[in-house]
Amino acid sequence: MRTRTEEEMLALILGFARANDRIRAVVMNGSRVNPNAEKDIFQDYDIVFFVTNVVPFREETNVVPYFGVPLLVEKVEDQVYRPGIRDGRYTYNVQFTDGNRIDMAFLHVKMVETRPFDSLTRVLLDKDGLIPDLPNPGEESFFITEPTQKWYADCCNTFCFSFGSHVPKALWRRKLPLLKCHIARLRQDLVLMLGWYIGVTKGFERSLGSEGKYLEEHLEPEDWREFQRTCATSDYDDIAESLQAIHRLFVRAGNTVGIHYGYQFPIEKAESALAFLMHVSKLPHDAQSIFSGSDEVDV
Repeated sequence: MRTRTEEEMLALILGFARANDRIRAVVMNGSRVNPNAEKDIFQDYDIVFFVTNVVPFREETNVVPYFGVPLLVEKVEDQVYRPGIRDGRYTYNVQFTDGNRIDMAFLHVKMVETRPFDSLTRVLLDKDGLIPDLPNPGEESFFITEPTQKWYADCCNTFCFSFGSHVPKALWRRKLPLLKCHIARLRQDLVLMLGWYIGVTKGFERSLGSEGKYLEEHLEPEDWREFQRTCATSDYDDIAESLQAIHRLFVRAGNTVGIHYGYQFPIEKAESALAFLMHVSKLPHDAQSIFSGSDEVDV
């Protein structure tokens, strides 16, 4: 088996569109049009077809077989679990047996007038001149956004509350799935703060990618090493150490961002959350009380 090349895949996509009169325009989004994205063998083809009637494209046999032998097909608008956007579109995410993947959405042509085109959009075909002139693809739509004072404060508060309340409870109870879920949310707060940190130290005209996948490229080596320490195994002692790394990195980044904008970083709240978590992490599993009279924890 041979993986089809980008030239072959684009020819296939355009051939499908030119042969079907209902398809009036085609655009490609995502990393394949990003001039700054590193090319690799797993880049998807993110394709949008603008059509005069979406209904015929809801029949899988009218679409998927044209592009190859599917390994897996996801029809997101048909799902109850994690459904797609319910705006009249129909979407196929298809993994083909040759390793290629196409995510293709079929939208009515009327949506050209109301659908915003992000900066990572390239027109592949426009039979009727429907699509407005677009600038050359770039990452501008995905640049780090500067924080408002409220956004910054909410991020800090959400992080501290979860770190000092949700996480200690799940850690002491040894409820690994719930604990990992709370840590994943902490990580979202951390990535958001790190984005602002990178912005104020290196400039906001850069993208972190989905879920911060480009963090390593933008963080200083010492900060990246600290971020690596935040990734724990299922061992509870290891998790406790990783949580301290998460806290150190969030506080470091949060202080820097706060000083830059004149926002107040809640250092006392953050320290209290850490002290409480560390206290709870040392409690015996048969403890009958969170605190006894002899405990001395500054919370």
